[in-house]
Amino acid sequence: MRHLENLILNTDSYKASHWLQYPPHTEATFFYVESRGGVYERTLFFGLQAILKEYLGTPVTHAMVDEARDFFAAHGEPFNEAGWRRIVDTFGGRLPLRIRAVPEGTVVPTHHALVTIESTDPDSYWLPSYLETLLLRLWYPVTVATQSWHLKQTIRYYLELSCDDPAAQIGFKLHDFGARGVSSAESAGLGGAAHLVNFLGTDTVSGVLTARAYYHEPMAAFSIPAAEHSTITSWGREREVDAYRNMLRQFAKPGAVVAVVSDSYDIYRAIREHWGKTLRDEVIASGATLVVRPDSGEPVDVVHQCLTLLDETFGHTVNAKGYKVLKHVRLIQGDGINPNSIRAILERVTKGGYSAENLAFGMGGALLQGINRDTQKFALKCSAAKIDGAWIDVFKAPITDPGKQSKRGRLALLHHREFGSWRTVAVPDDVARVDDYVPDAGWEHAMVTVWENGELLQDWTFAQVRGRSEA
Repeated sequence: MRHLENLILNTDSYKASHWLQYPPHTEATFFYVESRGGVYERTLFFGLQAILKEYLGTPVTHAMVDEARDFFAAHGEPFNEAGWRRIVDTFGGRLPLRIRAVPEGTVVPTHHALVTIESTDPDSYWLPSYLETLLLRLWYPVTVATQSWHLKQTIRYYLELSCDDPAAQIGFKLHDFGARGVSSAESAGLGGAAHLVNFLGTDTVSGVLTARAYYHEPMAAFSIPAAEHSTITSWGREREVDAYRNMLRQFAKPGAVVAVVSDSYDIYRAIREHWGKTLRDEVIASGATLVVRPDSGEPVDVVHQCLTLLDETFGHTVNAKGYKVLKHVRLIQGDGINPNSIRAILERVTKGGYSAENLAFGMGGALLQGINRDTQKFALKCSAAKIDGAWIDVFKAPITDPGKQSKRGRLALLHHREFGSWRTVAVPDDVARVDDYVPDAGWEHAMVTVWENGELLQDWTFAQVRGRSEA
């Protein structure tokens, strides 16, 4: 949407008045972003680099200031025209900010600072607050990546329980079906890329393109030919088997994988009669792996029954851990998939003697849209201000909700090299810059400066992000 390209208007209305609300002689402000708890006890940090490149990479212009001035005049808010003109004239439109953050892909316990934002120009002390609306939206890719990472740990558990080579299997066990279930193309891109930090399969093209555009990844994920209900039901109920045969003849080649939704009428009959009798020899002779997709019913029961029926027809081998691995066929469940159902399905099938490698999941709205900012209780708060040459702590401590008490001081996130512990600490006032702070023995800075005065200082690749998430 081209009318949203003006950075100055990418904010909340009331932000336009905040430059008049700080104490006289304010020279700098310091803000931080944290997850104040939530569903998961750890977060996987991802997405800031894409936001910085997309929105802060374009300098502010006088034309943008003109547009914002006219908008806020009609909108009923005061506007800091002089302050924005100064940014254009003095800094070439590049924002006088320093942003520090944990390297993307890092998994950090909640209740710690993940990002800090500070002004670097005394006359632009108001700028970090102005950008809160824009920068706090990183809650979305972080939360998608976090949920996806935890789902990976769940799936990994069952693969390690029941599979001979879990590492070779896990990358394609949770496929992103979420593009149609999100609120915008940007959500599909950011959320889709966030999921791909953990997995290698997607049908969300925007996520792959986001990883390419902002993280230097030529091809972040892969997909396979797959049927939808319209391509099966257009053959008619009486010719259902012909629709399946066409899928085999179009796509089933040696070594290939092809997915066919098979519940348009009767999933159990489709497996027993069409796949299990009429087309069985053709499936085997093709040299491909057929992935049958149920798409209705109670997921735990349906998946187990379908695996049992496929086993009766195509048979299985028994792996070194004593679990059954189907021959020629696999199953993908994409209906009703969420963190609870994934665990329940895997528990059922492994207790039934089947390896988790027989099964993959497709996740749509629950993956990319079934979250919000409160899933991980994300907040961006001011923790320090420099007034009359001295730093003061800035914080809130509401008696009605102790969980919303904010941190105070200029903050650094520390990580212990030996023990893996984390600490968010306030830097002493006599330290000029946070990154000049020298931690105690054994501790090291966990944040690095990623953006300063309009320049991106760290440009992570997707491979680096993935490597950290695995570590």
